[in-house]
Amino acid sequence: MIKSRPLSIYIHIPFCVSKCLYCDFLSFPLKNTESVDIEAYMSALIQEIEACKFKQGYVVNTVFFGGGTPSSVEVDCIIRVISALKTYWPFSKDAEITIETNPGTLDDAKLYAYRSAGINRLSIGLQSADNDELRLLGRIHTKEQFESNYWAARKAGFNNINIDIMSALPGQNINGLHNTIEYVLALRPEHISAYSLIIEEGTPFARQYSEKDLPDEDTDRAMYAMTKSMLIDAGYHQYEISNYAKTGYECNHNKVYWRRGIYLGFGLGAASFLNEVRWSNTSVMYEYLNGCSMLSDGAQKLKRYEEQNLSSRMQMEEFMFLGLRMIEGVNEQEFQQNFGISMEEQYGEAINRLMEQGLLQKNIRNQQSYLQLTERGIDISNYVFLHFI
Repeated sequence: MIKSRPLSIYIHIPFCVSKCLYCDFLSFPLKNTESVDIEAYMSALIQEIEACKFKQGYVVNTVFFGGGTPSSVEVDCIIRVISALKTYWPFSKDAEITIETNPGTLDDAKLYAYRSAGINRLSIGLQSADNDELRLLGRIHTKEQFESNYWAARKAGFNNINIDIMSALPGQNINGLHNTIEYVLALRPEHISAYSLIIEEGTPFARQYSEKDLPDEDTDRAMYAMTKSMLIDAGYHQYEISNYAKTGYECNHNKVYWRRGIYLGFGLGAASFLNEVRWSNTSVMYEYLNGCSMLSDGAQKLKRYEEQNLSSRMQMEEFMFLGLRMIEGVNEQEFQQNFGISMEEQYGEAINRLMEQGLLQKNIRNQQSYLQLTERGIDISNYVFLHFI
């Protein structure tokens, strides 16, 4: 019997109540989308899933609903997608199914419906426990609304919850971030994602602020170091540059990305990776809706955008700069097995230089050799990654 290959699935729900001032994600505020029929989008999404030709020989290990804000649409929309996925793929018995949510878009009925549909991991975007900072970010919720939603999720049976927090906000000082972290730790979520704000071109923040309005680099690094120290002291382990988890609660879906696992993306702009080919859907709504409307029994397929057949060299590059995001690093034996050449032969000069600079180190675990970022290497990880591209 041929063993089924593990598959991860990403579902893009591009709608949100309103767009945060720093956000450059592919999303649309509901109050400005009178011309976009949410039902038409969900029907197109189901059509895309039905027409997918990669159905045989896979078992789904993770599903991730991202956006936008998936919890901003009616719960039936999410249930229909899960039902369609389960019609065409077998799910592993412990499949991780995550949905991203924002406070202010949840209620008891919706949370219970998610659990009944099989969703077992909730990601809630808090960002800050300071209501003034939330208003500055353009968030739709208050700290009090977040906390109400959090405890409602616990009551509904969610025992795997991630909380997002953000640092290096305009005007934020280290004490303000300390207060947010203390607040989150008191709630004892299973997972915490901690990101520094990046001002993205084309956002309202880019028009309002510049780098000089943010905490300087030394303060930003101090915030990062404090976050790491507080979370580790509270019993979380850092397994990726920006992600911390209690034992057994790492995000399996995101680890698939960093380890170059197989995943299919459905929805507007969604990306896929299969058989060493990367591609994405169109980011233009009418093109996506029209393309899906022409799908029938697999006879048609959506046009692929940014399609890239990865050469062996590109595969090695990805193995390095994606894998080094993981705190455990990249496995030298696995590199040899995958590519028929040692990591030292391919990247020896760059590795030696970065080790001399104190940015990379080697570690032996279970008789396996790993190359990993040092503390300083994490601080300037993008600089390190450039040496493998």
